[in-house]
Amino acid sequence: MRLFIRALALGAVVALALPAPSFAQDPADEPTMGAPSEAPPAEEPEPSALDRLDQAFGTYVVTPIGAVLMFDLIFWDNDDPRLHDLPGAIQWLAQGALADSDHQGTALPLIVLWLVLGAIYFTLRMGFINLRGFKLAVEITRGKYDDEQDEGEVTHFQALSSALSATVGLGNIAGVAIAVSAGGPGAVFWMIVAGFLGMSSKFVECSLGQMYRTVDDKGRVLGGPMRYLREGLGGLGWPRLGKGLAIVFALMCIGGSFGGGNMFQANQAFAQTARVLPFFEGKSLLFGLIIAALVGAVIVGGIKRIGQVAGAIVPVMCLIYIVAGIVILGANASAIPEALGKIFQEAFTPRAGLGGMLGVLVTGFRRAAFSNEAGIGSASIAHSAAATKEPIREGLVSLLEPFIDTIVICTMTGLVVVVTGEYLHDFQGADSTARGVLMTSAAFESVIPWFPYVLAIAVFLFAFSTMISWSYYGERCWVFLFGDGASLVYRIVFLGFVVLGSVLNVGSVIDFSDFMVLGMAFPNILGLVMLTPLVRQKLDDYMLRHSKGDFEVGDA
Repeated sequence: MRLFIRALALGAVVALALPAPSFAQDPADEPTMGAPSEAPPAEEPEPSALDRLDQAFGTYVVTPIGAVLMFDLIFWDNDDPRLHDLPGAIQWLAQGALADSDHQGTALPLIVLWLVLGAIYFTLRMGFINLRGFKLAVEITRGKYDDEQDEGEVTHFQALSSALSATVGLGNIAGVAIAVSAGGPGAVFWMIVAGFLGMSSKFVECSLGQMYRTVDDKGRVLGGPMRYLREGLGGLGWPRLGKGLAIVFALMCIGGSFGGGNMFQANQAFAQTARVLPFFEGKSLLFGLIIAALVGAVIVGGIKRIGQVAGAIVPVMCLIYIVAGIVILGANASAIPEALGKIFQEAFTPRAGLGGMLGVLVTGFRRAAFSNEAGIGSASIAHSAAATKEPIREGLVSLLEPFIDTIVICTMTGLVVVVTGEYLHDFQGADSTARGVLMTSAAFESVIPWFPYVLAIAVFLFAFSTMISWSYYGERCWVFLFGDGASLVYRIVFLGFVVLGSVLNVGSVIDFSDFMVLGMAFPNILGLVMLTPLVRQKLDDYMLRHSKGDFEVGDA
């Protein structure tokens, strides 16, 4: 690792001396020479080998996968011409343009229905644990039942922070704004409902992560869907199914960690940083090396250091964002009642009628599901490392994630863009993510002129924290497949992808990674449904003992 850090330092020196790589420049940003009327027609540049590879990867790999995950279950009203082209249709569905003014139909991606039905089932099967377990979850997170003798690598709070750092990110800033722009203010209401239901999904998967984890002689934990799918389903008499689902999940998680949990975050962090710090313009390689060094310094310490860093970063960045949101709402206090009225009214009676209502509902559910990752299974990897001998206790802690991520932070973003009216602006000329960031930035800037600088810091911290947490998710899956000795190999490859994400624009790779993350929900939720009776039995036993006062302060 020391050699790798030295190589990063040497690379930084070289990056300062070299011009920006040509493949990182956008041709649309190049200055034009002479008057437009006198300039000869520009010739189409020959696509580079990287562009051709990215296009082929998108056509033969990403499109077939997306066709399954994003299959529109309400296909009979697909009269929009964008749906006639399969790659374009997948991108349209994935980015959430589900009920805009140009298309009065409704799209319901298969993966969204899978996540929502699972969340509803777990909420009912667990007896609304998202309500009755909330107060107890807060007490556990505060450390009321911590015991230093318990096996594990991090505290309840650090596990919660690590998992939150992987979910609280650009989706809360850009994704919510785009969802409200596409579905209208009513999408905020359905985001809250979806976040509420997702709390139960997190409870089930993180309880199982603790139930089936293993702790080696050095105190290192291996847990998550890889473990409970293989061991749990094996115990139910389905060993082949369990092993197959575990392998599929692990492969998808590794793919997701390299792209959406790494390259995309590095790419967006560079874009926002260069926007407010001109020094980094044209120096994407330097930026990539710097952030890779920072990420490497954290992940080399494993989940213990990740938990410590996340425990420091996540509360601060969430607090800053929430306080800024409160300032905006305070400055627009007179508009809040009208905004709340729009959110509630358009959740049930949008102008497009019943079809429009379903579109708004799907938009809100889709944004919440993609934001808090409830049902994906990734959070259970972090929560399995928490120090406790009561699996249900950590499951209760985990249900706070969708509450913080979706019900608090996403709702704050949604309410701010509705109150300020920025969701009505198009911000043409920017891609989906950039448009969402610009929309949110404009909403905050309307009251806080210097907020774009704060937003750039927030985006950087969100991206950084997401990368360190997803590195742990991917590494645990890598170790599950290849053994503990391969851990260093994964970390080095992961840091290499940090640099690549900063300098390359490989859209199909990012799309593939996003689909891998969403695809994790298929094996995970199937296993969760089959293992739910075991979780309910553990839950009833724990709540009975708790009601009898069996757990004293400091008693694990």
